[in-house]
Amino acid sequence: MKNYLIKIGLVLGATGLIFSSCSKQSFDDLYRDPSKAEETTVDKQYAGLTYAMRELVVPSYWNYFVILRTTNLRYLQMVGWANEPNQLVPGAAATQDRWRMFYEGLAQFRAFEAVYNAAPTVEQQERRVFYLTAKIFFYDQTQQVVDLHGDIPWSKAGMLNANGGNYLASYAAYDNAVDIYRTMLDDLKVISSELNALSLTQKVTNNFVTQDIINRGDVTLWKKYCNSLRLRMLMRVSKSSEFSSRAQQEIAEIVNNPTTNPLVLSNAENIQIDIFDNTNPAIHSRGFRDGLESPGWYSNIASKVMIDNMNTNSDPRRRYMFEPGVGAPAGTYIGLDQSLTSGVQGQQMAGTTGQASQLAIYNRSTYSRNQNFPGILITAAEVNYLLAEHYLNVGNDASARSAFENGIKESMSMISSLRAISNDNTVVAPSAITTEEVNSYLASIGWGSNNIQKIALQKWLHFNIIQPIEAWAENRRLDYPVFSFRVEASDIQKEMPSRWNLPPSEAAYNTQNYEAVRSTDNLNTKIFWDVN
Repeated sequence: MKNYLIKIGLVLGATGLIFSSCSKQSFDDLYRDPSKAEETTVDKQYAGLTYAMRELVVPSYWNYFVILRTTNLRYLQMVGWANEPNQLVPGAAATQDRWRMFYEGLAQFRAFEAVYNAAPTVEQQERRVFYLTAKIFFYDQTQQVVDLHGDIPWSKAGMLNANGGNYLASYAAYDNAVDIYRTMLDDLKVISSELNALSLTQKVTNNFVTQDIINRGDVTLWKKYCNSLRLRMLMRVSKSSEFSSRAQQEIAEIVNNPTTNPLVLSNAENIQIDIFDNTNPAIHSRGFRDGLESPGWYSNIASKVMIDNMNTNSDPRRRYMFEPGVGAPAGTYIGLDQSLTSGVQGQQMAGTTGQASQLAIYNRSTYSRNQNFPGILITAAEVNYLLAEHYLNVGNDASARSAFENGIKESMSMISSLRAISNDNTVVAPSAITTEEVNSYLASIGWGSNNIQKIALQKWLHFNIIQPIEAWAENRRLDYPVFSFRVEASDIQKEMPSRWNLPPSEAAYNTQNYEAVRSTDNLNTKIFWDVN
């Protein structure tokens, strides 16, 4: 029971890990678990953080099938599914497992932090780049958990080793979501400045390239990751009373000083974990297939709302994102209607012996069977859409339109490149997206009225099943697109939730600290930045 409590709670110690790096070294050569080894280093501990949180980034079976399939992918109608009772209540397995994944990573960050802080001052200064970049990635993952749950145990969480293994003393109090955001934004601003002044020795540079599986030792990309994450977070909180003034000021500082505060603006700069070796036993995308295609679950069915939008506007991304149903007329894309009864939906999904299903599915060669599918963190399209919103807010319509259209172009380019790196040819590679198609699409969706809604819609299309955590946060913030759900009189939740419940383990085992947040632990209490 002690081991179980430690694993599912916030008292996680460092976990033992084994995997192979892209250079085919064993992960054990790169990483040392300080709880099992007499000696470790900052360099070797660094890679363990990314590895510990890999399933929250790189597509995996557990994340897609257990966690996302029944939560965010439904709330945003990124997929179609057979309606069922209480379908708008996040399942305990989903909330518990994602919580566990994050806190295993948080414990790994604490272990890394302890090794760094225990190193001699000269070594800390020399290896500062490891500490700064580890915090960027850790803050990115923390933001997602706060956006799902609100207040979480954070500043005092993951302290089992520091507390000498006393698990009862290691259950952590909850930090206020506003305070967590403030701490991260304060620190990211400092990190951005530090990275600009950082100088690395050749030895550290070589070690950083080896250990960094996100940006492969490219400090410039880490600067862009840092400032793009700042832009995302500042825009997220820009309407809240706690951050409104600060957000406007700091966004302007970032946007108006691109040399000092570079951003991810092209797909070549996308922040992601690339899969260099799809046979790697530890970091891989092979679980994506079962996560979406598990027989009988129909988890990759296209939704009517998404397909209808793409059909109406002749979206050239459609042929990369979806396959027409086997039983559909050639070139016809049909999505599943969520207003139908589950019985009718089930028949449409399964088809019959004489008539195969007409429903479109997510393109298997682009997504689920693409064993080279990367773990995507921040993309140029997302950053351009954030810039478009900023320019709209300050009354610069020309720049807003330019950033918006750049976002669409980068989105189209990205989906094309994802198919290009696929090692699967179940579906014939689509024809390239032409300049004429891009221009026609831009003319079709227009610009000039309801522009924030246009930006929100493009974010939804771009994120799709690739980044459903960010997609759900932006949908709640901007309240668009709007979705209709079939609900029954007996359903506990009759509208899309505003947050996830905390996992059952918190009330059961972190009981005393949980009492402080019990009153807000319900699906309809909005996160502080959700003010619309």
